[in-house]
Amino acid sequence: MTGSKLLDNKVAVVTGASSGIGRATALALAREGAHVALAARTESALRRVAGEIHALGREALFVPTDVTRQDDVDHLMAKTWDRWERIDILVANAGAYIRSPVTELTVEEMERSMAVNFYGALHTVLAAQPHLLDQGDGHIVLVSSFDAKKGLPLDAPYVAAKFALAGYGEVLRQELRGHGIHVTTVFPGRVDTPLIDDLKVPQISAKICPETVACQIVAAIRQKRPEVIVPLQARLLHLVNVLSPRLGDWFVRHFHLQGWEKRGAGS
Repeated sequence: MTGSKLLDNKVAVVTGASSGIGRATALALAREGAHVALAARTESALRRVAGEIHALGREALFVPTDVTRQDDVDHLMAKTWDRWERIDILVANAGAYIRSPVTELTVEEMERSMAVNFYGALHTVLAAQPHLLDQGDGHIVLVSSFDAKKGLPLDAPYVAAKFALAGYGEVLRQELRGHGIHVTTVFPGRVDTPLIDDLKVPQISAKICPETVACQIVAAIRQKRPEVIVPLQARLLHLVNVLSPRLGDWFVRHFHLQGWEKRGAGS
């Protein structure tokens, strides 16, 4: 393992850690010297990731957790505190990709998306925040989505929740600054994870590997960056959309950036 003066023996909590961005981030943090508390719903998958972290010479704790349940998240933080008596980094990553055409959207679908993608992160922050405030330092990473910079057709439930998370992160970052706590919001484009296995995307927005996002998260913690947008194509589309939302809409339509369901007629 390659040690890091900055992250050696730091304690990180990562939700959604059983696969995808969460797993990649947990391993990246461990490679940089951190001990990691792993949270997700599937115990067997968490156990495998914990084994990978142990192989890197770092400690791992895995706690089966449903982030939509505040009691579960409180238990996660309590177990982490009991183990290491500190929490230095929180990566609120757990999410679910829920999409629906706006003409067919139901309140239930929107509530389901908000429960995981927004309230799941909120529960996690609220549970960790007292420990971070008592320490007077720490770093919170909220994994949103590029959908929170440019909403894509068919993604209304996911977009709404991720926009809410981005807005919360914007305020959180400013209010916690004086307490020594840094906040980074991450806006990944399409990522090659089980979350969007069934989604076929155009080459211009090809899925990036979770390790690319994890690398950016570690760099953001090191540099205390307020935002991360990855990959480059996403940053360019963001700039276009800021200058002209109409032009941004054209790019989405022209390149069919919303993608196609593999099992659907467009696959």
